[in-house]
Amino acid sequence: MSQTWDAALRARGYRVTPQRQLVLEAVTKLDHASPEEIFAEVHQKATGVNVSTIYRTLELLEQLGLVTHTHLGHGAPRYHLAAEAQHVHLVCRDCGRVTELAPDAAQPLVTALDEEHGFETDVGHLTVFGTCRDCRRTRPGPGATSA
Repeated sequence: MSQTWDAALRARGYRVTPQRQLVLEAVTKLDHASPEEIFAEVHQKATGVNVSTIYRTLELLEQLGLVTHTHLGHGAPRYHLAAEAQHVHLVCRDCGRVTELAPDAAQPLVTALDEEHGFETDVGHLTVFGTCRDCRRTRPGPGATSA
């Protein structure tokens, strides 16, 4: 993957700097990470890198098509590799877990939106909020009383 990044940067006239490499490595490792989480990861290896460098690098890498962002609720955007961008996000409102699904899982919805409303869905930015299986299991059942 690193060679692909290097080639993509150089092909567009950009140098492969240690900061860019560290940001790409952090995005790969963390998956769906905020700029602050990426900063914390990079800062472990390069304490001289500041958060503004992270933001500028993410912006450049997104312009170059190497990373992309999505919004998984309120707060900062979350970044992941652009090569892995086409997926549906399931976000648990209780624990915050993000689960990725293949785009075809949403195909019935995508088809219905197109046929009924003429709406073309950007599945790469589709996020569904709800409650994950684990959190549903730990919820009190109907009629349960709290102590």
